Amino acid sequence: MIVHNGHSEGGSVATATGLLSAIADVGTDRTRGGFSRHVFDRAEHDLREWFVEQARRRGLDVHSDRNGNLWAWWGAPGPDAVVTGSHLDSVPGGGAFDGPLGVVSALAAVDSLRAKGFTPSRPFAIVVFAEEEGGRFGIPCLGSRLLSGAISPDVARRLTDADGVTFTEAARAAGVDPAFVGRDEEALGRIGRFVELHVEQGRGLVDMDAPVGVAESILAHGRWRFTFSGQGNHAGTTQIGDRTDPMLPASQTVLAARWAASGVDGGRATVGRIVPNPGGTNVIASSVDLWLDARAPNDRRARTIVERITAAAKQAANTEGCRVTVRQESYGDTVHFDADLRDEVSTVLGGVPALPTGAGHDAGILAAHVPTAMLFVRNPSGVSHAPAEHAEPDDCEAGVAALARVLEHFSA
Repeated sequence: MIVHNGHSEGGSVATATGLLSAIADVGTDRTRGGFSRHVFDRAEHDLREWFVEQARRRGLDVHSDRNGNLWAWWGAPGPDAVVTGSHLDSVPGGGAFDGPLGVVSALAAVDSLRAKGFTPSRPFAIVVFAEEEGGRFGIPCLGSRLLSGAISPDVARRLTDADGVTFTEAARAAGVDPAFVGRDEEALGRIGRFVELHVEQGRGLVDMDAPVGVAESILAHGRWRFTFSGQGNHAGTTQIGDRTDPMLPASQTVLAARWAASGVDGGRATVGRIVPNPGGTNVIASSVDLWLDARAPNDRRARTIVERITAAAKQAANTEGCRVTVRQESYGDTVHFDADLRDEVSTVLGGVPALPTGAGHDAGILAAHVPTAMLFVRNPSGVSHAPAEHAEPDDCEAGVAALARVLEHFSA
């Protein structure tokens, strides 16, 4: 249920926390805790409807582009636009702030600017990107990748979720024609500057004692799928010496991920998902799929981590008499945000600190095509992608004020 509070009517100014409270019951996950909101599912659909209503209450003109991204325009669309926004989807069992904070802060910033009588002198829009987390179809930042041409439309159309539903089928059911997904020159060409606000996913601002900061860079990162194939059999009747069990090399690969990342400065490697087939308690699996997330400060280090893990996986598979295939599902090299724009934003905000992040964002995809900046809001614990993710109300409102100041500066 969406509570229709926190919105702007009659010149009132919404707060980020008030807007977040209005969607606090949407997509709650009673099994994992937190929220599970995935592109084109019921929860994400409800959030899209809520955003459209909120934007229209503010007099913004809303439309969906060919890739399922939502655009809310303050005034007529046009070139050299100032664009802000984020996403509304989540990882499975994610927190309340990752994504939605950027969207609600954009709405609240519009209220704040209007309250002081400001009208942008250049085109202005809020965008909500589709499938930023990759929680349903496995590819992060799918909406911005399609928009910018960073992923082939044919590859996107063939993506499949855990229930066997293709992106083509899900998009069509949501009213997005899959025949037309792909690079959108018109939408991309309108963006003059893009600024994304996001809760920090780490403790950098806590250590700096600052409520708001600006992004400096994003680590190189990607996702790889390891498929181990063995011989399915009966758990009770198959002697240990007669087994070809793909779960063994899969489990050794999990351990290898920690070892490989520990040996690379600034490296991170995580196995967050393992799926045995057929998945019975009393069945030796015939195959095991394992997904690796690897990150590092630069491409060479990230590739080194994956090479070491792959070598360990192949050795473990060979020892057990299994086969392993490795497929890269997504990858992004290190993103260095426009230094001049970063410094300009920091100066506008009185010299807020700049910091790197290990988390990927739509802003990182767009940075290869348009001048892009990011604002971070302090996270007191640093926990993210989990129900405990949090930001204090005062820090959230400091983020809104900072975003409004930056948007006013860009739009004047």
